[in-house]
Amino acid sequence: MPPSSGHSTPGSRGPGYVTGSWGWGWGVGGEQPFIQTPTMSTPALDPQVVLNIDGYLRPEIPGIIQRHNLFRKWKDIIKDHEGGYDQFSKGYLKFGFNVGEDGEVVYREWAPNAKEAYLIGEFNDWDRTSHPMTRDEFGSWEIKVPPKSPGVCAIPHDSKIKISMVLPSGERIERIPAWIKRVTQDLSVSPVYDARFWNPPKSEQYTFKNARPPRVKGAKIYEAHVGISTSEPRVGTYKEFTKDTLPRIKKLGYNVIQLMAVMEHAYYASFGYQVTSFFAASSRYGKPEDLKELIDTAHGMGITVLLDIVHSHACKNVLDGLNEFDGSDHLYFHEGGKGRHDLWDSRLFNYGSHEVLRFLMSNLRFWMEEYQFDGFRFDGVTSMMYLHHGIGTGFSGGYHEYFGDTADTEAIVYLMLANDAMHTLYPNCITIAEDVSGMPLLCIPTDKGGVGFDYRLSMAVPDMWIKLLKHKGDDEWDMGNIVHTLVNRRHGEKSIAYCESHDQALVGDKTIAFWLMDKEMYTHMSDLTPMTPVIARGLALHKMIRLLTHALGGEGYLNFEGNEFGHPEWLDFPREGNGNSFHYARRQWNVLDDNNLRYKYLNEFDIAMNHTEAKYGWLESPQAYVSLKHEGDKVIVFERAGLLFIFNFHPTNSFTDYRVGVEEAGEYKVVLTSDEKRFGGFDNIDVTSVRSKQDLPCPRERTFKSIDFQASVKDRARGNDGHNIATGNRERTAPLDVKSGCGSAAALASLREVRSPE
Repeated sequence: MPPSSGHSTPGSRGPGYVTGSWGWGWGVGGEQPFIQTPTMSTPALDPQVVLNIDGYLRPEIPGIIQRHNLFRKWKDIIKDHEGGYDQFSKGYLKFGFNVGEDGEVVYREWAPNAKEAYLIGEFNDWDRTSHPMTRDEFGSWEIKVPPKSPGVCAIPHDSKIKISMVLPSGERIERIPAWIKRVTQDLSVSPVYDARFWNPPKSEQYTFKNARPPRVKGAKIYEAHVGISTSEPRVGTYKEFTKDTLPRIKKLGYNVIQLMAVMEHAYYASFGYQVTSFFAASSRYGKPEDLKELIDTAHGMGITVLLDIVHSHACKNVLDGLNEFDGSDHLYFHEGGKGRHDLWDSRLFNYGSHEVLRFLMSNLRFWMEEYQFDGFRFDGVTSMMYLHHGIGTGFSGGYHEYFGDTADTEAIVYLMLANDAMHTLYPNCITIAEDVSGMPLLCIPTDKGGVGFDYRLSMAVPDMWIKLLKHKGDDEWDMGNIVHTLVNRRHGEKSIAYCESHDQALVGDKTIAFWLMDKEMYTHMSDLTPMTPVIARGLALHKMIRLLTHALGGEGYLNFEGNEFGHPEWLDFPREGNGNSFHYARRQWNVLDDNNLRYKYLNEFDIAMNHTEAKYGWLESPQAYVSLKHEGDKVIVFERAGLLFIFNFHPTNSFTDYRVGVEEAGEYKVVLTSDEKRFGGFDNIDVTSVRSKQDLPCPRERTFKSIDFQASVKDRARGNDGHNIATGNRERTAPLDVKSGCGSAAALASLREVRSPE
């Protein structure tokens, strides 16, 4: 069977359709249980490989083998009937609008429920019958529009266009093409999007100039949203981001940008998570060519660019979305309640459908090829992997929760196929999973039984920091719990640690800076006024929280745009509830750029922190050994990448001749301290001196006010017993005597350590 004919509809017995929930499939040979499937070209999974990774998975081996067999089945079908990942993921070159060298336009759409289909638009004065489409046996419709003249399309560039369909009931419906690459919205007319035939002349097409950067070492991720990246109360643009924001990111030392809200979404306040057109870059910020220039410019700076991809659900819009595209309830989605997300009020994909897999995997390939993205952060992975979607469900850490009847095998297999395909086609591709459940094997390669992601987000970490700041006084902070939360990650699976992301910045919550300094950020952030205890405490803890998370929390680090300088206030998009105001839907770069304000100190520390990591490489190093967690002294000490990290979280006490253990005896030099004057500290530590069992100078003692709240702190990432790094206080080979100032942190390097910056 040729690759072009591999269509099927959900529930049919057409070539290539597989149902995965119960281990049965429709293949070329008919209905067969997977356990008895004829030999597949994709190698079977050796259970011992899984057990070598995690011995606690032994009771779950049958379920892991079952899902891996479904993955193998799909991979073989794609290989045998679609030309492999390479051809299967190029669906955008077949479906949607494609233009030949001679100017002929070919438009294809999958709409099996339609009885008739027509191409309509400004090019034919919206004539509903002049351009009929023909249907093949699998429910795909096609039309070829001859050129107006040799090399000249009959459909003008940027003109409005739609597909008109007649249903079996006789009802006529009109939809935006599912694979459309450009849609625009005129709110003065209607909130409904218009589809545009995007075919700019070659003179206006962007040509990429820079190669993709090499694979990232020590991922330092800057999470950004183009629309809010201006200080002005309006929507920012791709071009402004390229000109104004990229240089800031480069200077800060981040080597990865994670772009949010790029896929077109009808409602701006959804933060980009209610996608309507999956192949269209949001027109709010400019033209597709502008986004290409942004990514190419970032590549020229050596910065990797990731797309925040939303394949966990889709907007329920009908007129300008995928919902009820061909009049049916179940084209791209499950029908009935299974196809609806009650909490998000959105539609859920049918990951067991051949054509849905083509659509989603081609969507990934499209963004990689057309826009030169370097990878993806997959949103809502927890919702995908479980039939309950994580709604009203907690995870205790019991492995039965991950592989039992609540697991959505079809969705997990889609993620396996997506990761396997992207890493096969683009070996340097980076994929990150947003998962709160702690799914084992999530970041293990597919050939070892894993789902295949490179990293997972450590979502328990920001929760911990916010709970501490919200409910605990400074003297109530539990050093053991802080360390446990930061190091509690699955062995062999990489994590991205972060103090706060866009989730913590949204209205209803507060940034860490605002939790720390609150209303005094409005009145006492000027260098022209005396430093108050609240501001001094806030600046100190903001730096310490970031450095501790950065150095101890994972194999990558993420920061949300603006939080590097302690962005004041919260993030709130224009909506009816706030009078459609843009006041909080922007980044106040002006407070950073004002040299009289103290925000600059937090920003400078972020620069130093990232560049110190680039020099010593702790994110690429093995997990840290925590040698001290002293509850009374509020001191944490650990070593990583040849550096000795010392944190004193005590609100009032400094310590003289404080002995800590080190792996190697020798001379140590301070390479980073939060107490430097340029970081808003008191500059009492001599960073140029060399110490060996000598005292470190201490900033003068200061008393800070405590927040007097009480509440319990629960760890949301439990269940990894036996997989944590050692965190006990054992004897080390060489003692080092230091002085530790309250509310300060320092990183010391042995003079034997020699490493060049990246």
